[in-house]
Amino acid sequence: MTIDDIDIVIECLREAYKGFVEPVVTLVAKDNDPYKVLVSTVLSLRTKDATTYEASLHLFKKAPTVEALDRLSENEIAETIYPVGFYKTKAKNLKKTARIIIEKYNSQVPNNMDELLKLPNVGRKTANLVLAKGYNIPAICVDIHVHRISNRLGLIKTKNPEETEMKLRKILPKKYWIEYNDLLVPFGQNLCKPISPFCSKCPIYEYCDKVGVVKSR
Repeated sequence: MTIDDIDIVIECLREAYKGFVEPVVTLVAKDNDPYKVLVSTVLSLRTKDATTYEASLHLFKKAPTVEALDRLSENEIAETIYPVGFYKTKAKNLKKTARIIIEKYNSQVPNNMDELLKLPNVGRKTANLVLAKGYNIPAICVDIHVHRISNRLGLIKTKNPEETEMKLRKILPKKYWIEYNDLLVPFGQNLCKPISPFCSKCPIYEYCDKVGVVKSR
């Protein structure tokens, strides 16, 4: 695949997206609340979507704002978000994050990469999601699906997600930055799986270089 095919590929992925379950962060982000995007993304790390969604709903019922989150004890947060992965560590980090946002950022989640990366347990993936889904600022969130599929397509050749982000920032039209993750995550979960992808059902089969694909269905 070349970047010249990107308009057609995006349109095909948009059509396929209609038949997929939306990623949990996309669901949570529908009201464009940076706080909720930040929290749900932190909860999603190493946790299945269904578990993340339930935990997010439970927590937001108790703590709909960063101030409300700050009022909860670490144990209360942990009990509320259980059984997400590493729930005790995440509870500790969320408690710290709430206090930092209140004290340093006047209760507003930062809207720039450098400041977001200063928050506990926030990496580039989380920061980019907050910018894109919370603030509608063009940003490319690269998770395992985006990294794998972008390389499988032959669009780029990179070794890790951060390298993938930097390469995509150079070649991907900015108008697609925000939705790129939204489209590729469910595509990767349902069709373009890590091992033995469903190439026979793939809507962008003819544009894919199938890099590294040994077996497909």
